[in-house]
Order: sequence, then structure tokens, then C-alpha cells
Amino acid sequence: MPVKIRLARHGRKRNAFYHIVVADSRAPRDGKYIERIGSYNPNTNPATIDLNFDKALTWLGNGAQPTDTARAILSYKGVMMKKHLLEGVKKGAFDEAEADKRFQAWLTEKEAKIQAKIDGLAGKDAEQSKEQLEREAKVNAERAEAIAKRKSDLAAEAEAAQKAKEAPAAEAQDEQGEAPAEEPSAE
Repeated sequence: MPVKIRLARHGRKRNAFYHIVVADSRAPRDGKYIERIGSYNPNTNPATIDLNFDKALTWLGNGAQPTDTARAILSYKGVMMKKHLLEGVKKGAFDEAEADKRFQAWLTEKEAKIQAKIDGLAGKDAEQSKEQLEREAKVNAERAEAIAKRKSDLAAEAEAAQKAKEAPAAEAQDEQGEAPAEEPSAE
């Protein structure tokens, strides 16, 4: 029975979530499996991988063949590196302590890279939000200036309209005031 380590798709449409499973290669993709050894969520940045390291290593040691994507995930988490080092111990290239030392060095380097990526993404997000706030503040200031100008223009128009109303009224009062004054002097 050829055994594969592969992904079983879950999640909704356009939002895939995968279980990392050990299954018979003849079984359907999302069908019956032997054991679930982890999960993989590609929707986050960086992708979230939850893997039972020991079970994955045991299945690889027993001859399970990972698919291409599963191999990439196992390499990312260090399972393939650990398997490689254990094979070196079996062949006598170095001892168990040296294998553990090399694996820990590789693991710390990998974690540093992952943390650097997370920090870079967080810094980039903060920078983008800062730029967005600056653009919004600029737009708000322009809107405030436009509103203030519109209000001052409306106030000037209202003032001009008020003067225009007062001028004919003043002329009418002048005409009414002058007409009675001329009539008595004519008598």
C-alpha cells in the first residue's frame, strides 16, 4: 500500500484551508486518510503551518512519500532537514549530538528569517497606514479650505445682496423725503 503525505482541502470557496494528512495514494483527495498530522493555512502572511513534527518524521522514516507541496511544507518546518541528518547518523558520517547541533543552528536561522519577514510586514503595514493618514489629513485640509472659501463667498454675496437691498430702499427714502420737502417750498 503506497502511502502519501499530502494536503486535504477544507474551507470555503476562495478561502482554502488544508489538513496535512497521511493517506493511501489511491484514496480521494478529501476522502479517507490514515492520520492527520497538521494543518496549513495559506491565507495568512506568512502562511500558518501547524505540524506534528514527530509524527511527520516517523511517517517519512517509514517510507511515506510527500507530494510536492507537502514536501515544501515539511522542508519549511525542518522535517526534511532532520530526516537528512538522521540518515547521516545512520551512515556514520557524524554522531547524534552533532546532528542535533546542526539542526538547532538551522532552526534558529530559519526562525530569524521568519521573524524578520513578520517584522518587515508589520513595519510596512504601519508605514502604509501612516501614509494613508497623511493623505487623508491633506484631503481634509483641502476640504476645510474649500468650505471656508465657499462660506466667505456666500457671506460676501449675502453682504452684497443686503447692500443692494439697502440702496434701493435708501433711494426710495431719499425720494420720499425730497418730494415732500420740495412741495412745501413751492408754495
